[in-house]
Amino acid sequence: MSEAQGGTKRPRGKARLLEGRCIACGGRCQSACPVNAVEMTDGGEPEIVAASCIGCVKCVKVCPAQALEIVFTAGERRILEQLAGERAGGEEEVDPEARALSERLAAYRGVWVFVEQTEGEPARVSWELIGKGRELADALGVPLSAVVVGSRVEELCYESFCYGADQAYLVDEPVFRHYRTEAYLKAVCRLIDSYRPEIVLMGATGLGRDLAGAVATVVGTGLTADCTGLGIDERRNLMQTRPAFGGNIMATIMCDKFRPQMATVRPHVMALPERVAGSSGTVIRVRSKVREEEILTKVLEIVSDRSKDQVDVAGAEFIVSGGRGMMGKENFVLLQELADELGGVVGASRSAVDAGWMPHERQVGQTGKTVRPKIYIACGISGAIQHLVGMQDSDVIIAINRDPEAPIFEVAHLGIVGDLFEVVPALTERLRSLKQKAPETAVCSNG
Repeated sequence: MSEAQGGTKRPRGKARLLEGRCIACGGRCQSACPVNAVEMTDGGEPEIVAASCIGCVKCVKVCPAQALEIVFTAGERRILEQLAGERAGGEEEVDPEARALSERLAAYRGVWVFVEQTEGEPARVSWELIGKGRELADALGVPLSAVVVGSRVEELCYESFCYGADQAYLVDEPVFRHYRTEAYLKAVCRLIDSYRPEIVLMGATGLGRDLAGAVATVVGTGLTADCTGLGIDERRNLMQTRPAFGGNIMATIMCDKFRPQMATVRPHVMALPERVAGSSGTVIRVRSKVREEEILTKVLEIVSDRSKDQVDVAGAEFIVSGGRGMMGKENFVLLQELADELGGVVGASRSAVDAGWMPHERQVGQTGKTVRPKIYIACGISGAIQHLVGMQDSDVIIAINRDPEAPIFEVAHLGIVGDLFEVVPALTERLRSLKQKAPETAVCSNG
């Protein structure tokens, strides 16, 4: 039914700011207004010029904080009630823009996880994302698909089924033996154009970050990097949670007008799903049409940056980390002794790394490594959110700090308020004592 049916034109009202709601996002409402009816104050809040406002609702739709609303006069409300009565029992009026958007988004269905591999060796984060992707796909009622690109990598398709994928898109050609942005970009974009997934997940690794950004740019959609949480809202939007404003808050980001919705997730953020051997699925083989002569870059040699002495903090089951409270580089020997007794490694907060006390590859947190050890012992670490997002999913968190109000105690399973220079050596000595007694106990029990 049109707005003017029955000789009555539907009133459009005027925009109004809701007090205390504006977050000073940078003037999105002003940019969206087609008639320049929005002016910005020195504090970054909008002022609506009522005489110019045409009630087009564009400022309301674009506001991220729902700080704007459309209001009507008493006379306009009476007209709206009259029109509502005329429409009773008839077809509900639908915004043409909303209908077009809904139809466009409905063309995209399915959850995809890009399976990262190097020389045929899969990255663990790919299986972690398939576990999370399984949850998202079940919530949406759609299939979960693995995307495998490489040379002689068909086996990874069957491995993805063991971790929960329903099907796998396989692009297996010699041109993809080594990762090159241009080649992989063409292959993945061709898949997206052909099959139209609504969600695409990739690992926030060097390769994943490079490829995800390029793909999102070419297909014209949004990308949220380094997510720590993923979920689905009532409108099938992917809720992508990540630290924002320097890690001071956790923001939930949604791409509600474009598809596919893309996100990268760091290794060890999501739990590794249980592997079910013998699981089956469908392999969909796709030709890429990418030719070697079209690719400008050539791989001449692969040089590994992983030395024999390099410590893998992200993969450790026991981590003893130090922060600003360690007071100096030389004091980290106390943490190393405790880590040795546990069979673990030493980590550090950003402040300790910035001070030069530990190398960057040992850093745990938003700008370092994300870890999920069985035991994480935080020594002299206050617990800034930048650090917490990198270790809060550890099985057991033990915090040692002199400040009883330190934020680290809010996430710790066990907290010790005390001097770490007394507590850590005492823990180390106790572990040594228990290890020495263990063989004696075994002999006695046999006797």
